[in-house]
Amino acid sequence: MSNTADTVWPEHALHIESMDLDAQGVAHRADGKVVFVDGALPFEVVSANIHRKKNNWEQGSLIEVFRESSQRVTPGCPHFGLHAGACGGCKMQHLDATAQVAIKQRAVEDNLWHLGKVKAETLLRPIQGPTWGYRYRARFSVRYVVKKGVVLIGFHERKSRYVADTQHCPILPAHVEALLMPLRDMIGRMQARDTCPQIELACGDNVTALVLRHLEPLSDADLTRLRDFAAQHGVQWWLQPKGPDTVRLLDDRQVEQLSYALPEFDVTMPFKPTDFTQVNPHINRVLVTRALRLLDVQPHERVIDWFCGLGNFTLPLATHAREVLGIEGSEALVARSRENLAYNQSLRSTPLAPTQFVARNLFEMTPELLTQDGVADKWLVDPPREGAFALAQTLATLKEQPELRQGWVPPKRIVYVSCNPATLARDAGLLVNVAGYRCTHAGAVNMFPHTAHVESMAVFELS
Repeated sequence: MSNTADTVWPEHALHIESMDLDAQGVAHRADGKVVFVDGALPFEVVSANIHRKKNNWEQGSLIEVFRESSQRVTPGCPHFGLHAGACGGCKMQHLDATAQVAIKQRAVEDNLWHLGKVKAETLLRPIQGPTWGYRYRARFSVRYVVKKGVVLIGFHERKSRYVADTQHCPILPAHVEALLMPLRDMIGRMQARDTCPQIELACGDNVTALVLRHLEPLSDADLTRLRDFAAQHGVQWWLQPKGPDTVRLLDDRQVEQLSYALPEFDVTMPFKPTDFTQVNPHINRVLVTRALRLLDVQPHERVIDWFCGLGNFTLPLATHAREVLGIEGSEALVARSRENLAYNQSLRSTPLAPTQFVARNLFEMTPELLTQDGVADKWLVDPPREGAFALAQTLATLKEQPELRQGWVPPKRIVYVSCNPATLARDAGLLVNVAGYRCTHAGAVNMFPHTAHVESMAVFELS
């Protein structure tokens, strides 16, 4: 059909204007009602099957495309789509990878303005990398389907609790994708095939670990199957009978540890397979480098790394600063970060700056708690999806009530790494509109290509 301006579209056609953070096309009816269309792309004209209606909005799925976007592409995975049984791991494979990044960049800008009333003075070039084979962390559901006599291993189906029949997954590293069918076969032969609901993947630079969640003790025969699989495919098996603290190596003789390197800083980060690490190591290396460049730490400065985790930013900071303090809510992660500090100190020819790690509930911050950590020239903040509201709110309180400072002064620069543009915008609103900072830079980080997940980075400078 012609794309000219005078084309007459069917009466029920929807003109897609944009894409939301759930990767749905957004249109408006003549009466102003918003329509969300799963599978539609910006600037397309489509028809949709409406399956949910509210007073001000409707939601549906794509039926037909009358005018196709120039950014629509053939998905790279055979399990992607809107059909029944389609894998729900990705939502944007039908959109050109460059256009995905542009939409995420726009989402960061829109959230900052609409939710926080903040506009960055400079937009950072989005951080992006490989769009396939990037996912070094994943949590696969496992289900033995009795009627079919098969084991399914993969992500859930779209909008469903069922496990997708996944035979390929090109967002995984090639050597992990090649394990999907052999894993299905091995689990299918296990006596405990009904009581192993999950396999967690953790890839380091040189080690691939698989954590098997099992609800009952494993027989000697099943343990032998796991050992044979590990020997054949070059993986480490870890067993998890209960919570994350019960995880242990199947074979203690496998001494090579999981780790990833940050070569620019001569830092290596060992980790356990259930520790939090970034899904995408390619992006993480660029992210750390850019964060430190934007923070511009000088040799005489003290820095605090809030929500420091394993020390992903802390140890690189310790190669630049006079002193570093890492603060994290999890006692287990603080213990691991201390181990990582000692490990790197033992390997380096030049020492790291004096570095301490402490555990603290960062969602219950007060002026008294904040000021007791002393004055820091700069902060790096990398919170979970909930954001750093208590931290930003406390900075705002100290701005409005200077008598609480007692000689304490706020950091002159903050680099905020976010995995949720909405909570970044909320916190940015407090920092800029109350606490006296300017948002000098902001930009998207495409940590999860082909998904609607948006990560970002923003820089705040004390006015």
